[in-house]
Amino acid sequence: MEYRVLVREQVGDDVYEYYPLTEHIVAAPSVCNGRPTFKYTRIEASGALNLMAAGYTLEQIAARYEVTIVAVEEAVRLAAARLEEWKVAA
Repeated sequence: MEYRVLVREQVGDDVYEYYPLTEHIVAAPSVCNGRPTFKYTRIEASGALNLMAAGYTLEQIAARYEVTIVAVEEAVRLAAARLEEWKVAA
């Protein structure tokens, strides 16, 4: 996965470092082993996709994770974009 520039933000007394993947989805090297999470959380974006596969609505997922519906939509779009990039060599 190609990352953008590492962002450093002061959050309370801590410095939060992450690579922005979307506005609400980030890859923070020190959070969840760098797997995509919702920004400022330790909630992996893949969890939202699993809930969607289990029949949850966008609204239910957003409420469960205390993120915006837009953030959940971004997780879906990010996953879809990665699937579009996936190819098997001929």
